[in-house]
Amino acid sequence: MAKRAAKKEVLVVASKVKAYIRGKKMMCSADAVAALSDKVYGIIDAGIARTKANKRTTVKPQDL
Repeated sequence: MAKRAAKKEVLVVASKVKAYIRGKKMMCSADAVAALSDKVYGIIDAGIARTKANKRTTVKPQDL
């Protein structure tokens, strides 16, 4: 039996994302918020990698 990967927590506020999209006179698909959250994870992970490469432990705006 294969192990299932742990589901990542959503990092964005779904209601805020949907309201923003509605404010632009567009609709939001059911899985758009999860996809956005995945992008945020990617941005954060890249920032962490850059921080480590610069031998720091604090992620700064320029790392993102």
